[in-house]
Amino acid sequence: MATIVAGGFDVSTDADAAIARLRAAGVREEDLCTFRVNPAGEHHAIPAGGDRGASPGAQNAGKGAGTGAVIGAAAGLAAGAAATPFLGPAGMAAGAAAGAYAGSLVGALGRMDKEEQPGHDSVRPAETLIAVNADAAGPSADEVVRLFEACGARQIERTEGRWENGAWADFDPLSPPQLVGGRDMREPPARGAPPPT
Repeated sequence: MATIVAGGFDVSTDADAAIARLRAAGVREEDLCTFRVNPAGEHHAIPAGGDRGASPGAQNAGKGAGTGAVIGAAAGLAAGAAATPFLGPAGMAAGAAAGAYAGSLVGALGRMDKEEQPGHDSVRPAETLIAVNADAAGPSADEVVRLFEACGARQIERTEGRWENGAWADFDPLSPPQLVGGRDMREPPARGAPPPT
């Protein structure tokens, strides 16, 4: 196993600057790899990892949508029946359709509110990730962390992993990052604001 330090950048020019500084600090090409982490729910595009069936915090939305659609359709059908003298038989169909749609939306949102929502430290943001094999690199792991912070990394993690053929071989985009630095650790979200994604 190798000690791997990785910095995530949401600005490509910052990622390019970090790569240039790592090379200048003596990190060899075979001890440095870069790849794109897709947004949550789109990790299937990365060969290294699978994908979640649903975004974290939304696993039960489908169940809520189904239940809400049935209840909403019944309520809409009743409203449509009341409107039949004005709209004719089409009023019942329109009422049922509108009720099913509104009910499914309310049902899905209601189920999502009851689920624990992931924090910014448990879901990887969409970013350019630069990984360094700190055991073989010129600078120490702590120096790599400081360099990533100086270049504006959003998240910096340190972990043990397999480094093969110049790449982090067992990287899993679905695993929570083991953060040791970066903007996400220094800047808590503003009061009332959602956590960064």
